[in-house]
Amino acid sequence: MSRVILIGGHGKVALLAAPLLVADGHEVVSVVRNPDHVAEVEATGASATVLDVESSDTDAIADLVRGSDVVVWSAGAGGGSPERTYAVDRDAAIRSMDAAVRAGVGRYVMVSYFGAGPDHGVPEDNGFFAYAEAKAAADEHLKTTDLAWTILRPSGLTLEAATGHIETGDGVEAGQVSRDNVAHVIRSVVAHPDTTARRILAFNDGLQAIDEVVSS
Repeated sequence: MSRVILIGGHGKVALLAAPLLVADGHEVVSVVRNPDHVAEVEATGASATVLDVESSDTDAIADLVRGSDVVVWSAGAGGGSPERTYAVDRDAAIRSMDAAVRAGVGRYVMVSYFGAGPDHGVPEDNGFFAYAEAKAAADEHLKTTDLAWTILRPSGLTLEAATGHIETGDGVEAGQVSRDNVAHVIRSVVAHPDTTARRILAFNDGLQAIDEVVSS
């Protein structure tokens, strides 16, 4: 079993992932910015730590993640200003990766989005541009580290219940996927370190069993 640091612990995906990880026997530490969210996070079975990763330096984040086995980044600015989007989704995310390396953490799981990357194709006058640029920079930085990284790229997120099945692979185009299924993918990735290191997984809801996809 692993000690899992879940950054962005009050997000919709993280709140669904935490109880799954706890049920698998992992020690889960959910990181939140707002102290008012501690009780809701702890109701998932995870423990809660309050830290504003946007304003924290690499050393502070390294202190947070030291002694853990896996860091899962599920935080985001949530569609705020471009400045805050870059500050959280790019700069803080990159600091967390550097912190994981500094602290000797072996694994890092990034929750990104379908279509992320330098060739995202989002025009500058589109309100999504700052997020696309921020996630591209963060994902590319993660690839340069010595971490056993996994980049998850779910499609458009819905509030449907998990089916336990996704669609991925060459030729798959962006569609939709439930946040609950994303949480189950996180759970499966944490459980399968040997098949997920340095792997990018873009996916929709589908017919392939999540554990079969992740473990293959």
